Amino acid sequence: MQQTFRLVIDCPDQVGLVAAVSQFLADQEATIVEASHHTDQQTNRFFMRHEIKAESLNVSIESVKQAFKPIAEKFQMNWKIADSNKKQKVVMLASHESHCLMDILHRWHSGELLCDIPCIIANHPQLKQFADWHGIPFHWVDFKNKSKEEAFAEVEHLIQTYQADLTVLARFMQIIPGHLCEKLAGKAINIHHSFLPSFAGAKPYLQAYNRGVKLIGATCHYVTSDLDEGPIIEQEVMRISHSDTSEDMVRKGKNCEKIALANGVRYHLEDRVIIHKNKTVVFA
Repeated sequence: MQQTFRLVIDCPDQVGLVAAVSQFLADQEATIVEASHHTDQQTNRFFMRHEIKAESLNVSIESVKQAFKPIAEKFQMNWKIADSNKKQKVVMLASHESHCLMDILHRWHSGELLCDIPCIIANHPQLKQFADWHGIPFHWVDFKNKSKEEAFAEVEHLIQTYQADLTVLARFMQIIPGHLCEKLAGKAINIHHSFLPSFAGAKPYLQAYNRGVKLIGATCHYVTSDLDEGPIIEQEVMRISHSDTSEDMVRKGKNCEKIALANGVRYHLEDRVIIHKNKTVVFA
């Protein structure tokens, strides 16, 4: 896979913005292999993602960053330039439901997800067998015999020790404390087994069954201190019928969960997601 640099921008919408960025890239002799723009008409906010062929640049990426700063200041940009060859460190959190964890591990093992997974943290020791098979360090945190404060202090320490760029909650059925949510803001992704905002909280499939819905789904979102209300990255749905039991819905819903989480993680790793307030722009 060819190396690219990803220029990601959000700023107030204004005349001359696209022209200035385009001229700058032309001056660097940059070859653009993918370009995405969006303007939020309600907030008058502009979003941009350009993927640039690395070998086309006539100077180093650090020189490009320095040269771009005056433009960024002029247009009041939040911006970054990321290297596709620099793999992010993704720490996985999991519980006894292993399907989302196993799906992410398979996609990572097969090269579909370009990242490093330095460790798996779980509150059920039996998941160690999956970590061992993939050669990934495993840490069991005993939430039953420790207080929540002690257990999450251990989780937080592990995330810091492994220098995680992203923390993925692969059906990790524990509520992350507020201070840790703030610390991981924009860097922690959760999968909720419901098509949010409907049926938040516990047993969403049973809630959906009792309501008689015709669609079920799963929602991949960023973790915030407001439970199941973080910015949504991706959602997946599946049609069901009156003949489906709540157990059928759980079984079918697992496919939605796996797909939504995998897509959400990939979009994040590829710098396709820009968070704006409690929403996201996703250049999928």
